[in-house]
Amino acid sequence: MSEENGSGTQQGQRAGAFDIRLVIAALFVLYGAICTLMGLLGTSEEEISQAAGININLWSGLGMLVFAGAFALWARLRPIVLPADSETSGS
Repeated sequence: MSEENGSGTQQGQRAGAFDIRLVIAALFVLYGAICTLMGLLGTSEEEISQAAGININLWSGLGMLVFAGAFALWARLRPIVLPADSETSGS
């Protein structure tokens, strides 16, 4: 059994920016950055005391950023490869 993984053989095209995992990661980065900034800059002591002493915006924003990083890492390590001979048949 021999596998050719050299640059001479084309195994298919990567999905790249059209990978849904990257779209989801980008949305979580956007929402996570907004929540993190609101947690750092826009949360009063009264709001924190109403939330049992936890800065919910800060922690949820950081969690979203970690989740986005995990999705981006997943897309980078396990890319979706489209078949090289994929042709759509028109009707």
